[in-house]
Amino acid sequence: MPDADTAVARRATATAALASVEQVPGAAKPDPILIADGVRRQFGGLVAVDVEHVEIQRGAITALIGPNGAGKTTFFNLLTGFDTPNEGKWTFNGKELAGVAPHKVARLGMVRTFQLTKALFRLTVIENMKLGATGQKGETFWRALLPGTWKKQEAEITARSEVLLARFKLDSKRDDFAGSLSGGQRKLLEMARALMVGPEMVMLDEPMAGVNPALTQSLLGHIKDLREQGMTVLFVEHDMDMVRDISDWVIVMGQGRIIAEGPPGDVMRNQAVIDAYLGTHHDQSLVDTEESFIDGEPPAPATEEGEHS
Repeated sequence: MPDADTAVARRATATAALASVEQVPGAAKPDPILIADGVRRQFGGLVAVDVEHVEIQRGAITALIGPNGAGKTTFFNLLTGFDTPNEGKWTFNGKELAGVAPHKVARLGMVRTFQLTKALFRLTVIENMKLGATGQKGETFWRALLPGTWKKQEAEITARSEVLLARFKLDSKRDDFAGSLSGGQRKLLEMARALMVGPEMVMLDEPMAGVNPALTQSLLGHIKDLREQGMTVLFVEHDMDMVRDISDWVIVMGQGRIIAEGPPGDVMRNQAVIDAYLGTHHDQSLVDTEESFIDGEPPAPATEEGEHS
């Protein structure tokens, strides 16, 4: 685990790298790890995603926010190979990913979690972890019949799994079935399993969804640790307290497009963001309506006198 000085240094590095970035949609970053151009996904007559250009800064925590139905999860699915766009291209570390299968995207170092966890409930926690490791020699039929060729690697994978389970405080659940875990524990397991790949970038789709308050701070700490270990994080979230607390940069989607970018505090005051969440007729700042914003739902519409009904 990184020490306190390392944690401060990592965040300072990310902040400094983004300090001179222009606060406009599609802004160029000093060292982008992920670049998407002209990514469009259409379902019949509905355009769910229409991203002209976006870059994700290496080593930073970037939040992807927007009203319900803005296209955030669909965009995640496109970037990670779980859906296919109508057009567009995107690169990770300079390698084009259009048409690359999800498991191959993960092997390249870009992994994701899901809003609804994907743990294999009839396997134990440790078995779920070991499945996350790549390049396992015993995966082929003939090698599986020759334990001598993969036993040593299996022991190394098990040891690495146990280290991660201890870090995420799931070691006491090692031999329990994944289906017996609470919703928050499943989120922790999914994040821990993603790290078995040794990724450079972790994409989290609503990591706090369905998590009880007791585990919220634990999850927040683990997300910060990802940056402090040198990884890049891109996450979708509705909780603005969380976004303000941990993100170095915020990208806002509205109706499938990127409508704003910037540091958390500046984005909250951006007129385009306020309009996207509240509609063009409003009389309060985004900060003033934070309770509604946190839940991902706009407040009640204003009356003609300017008061909310």
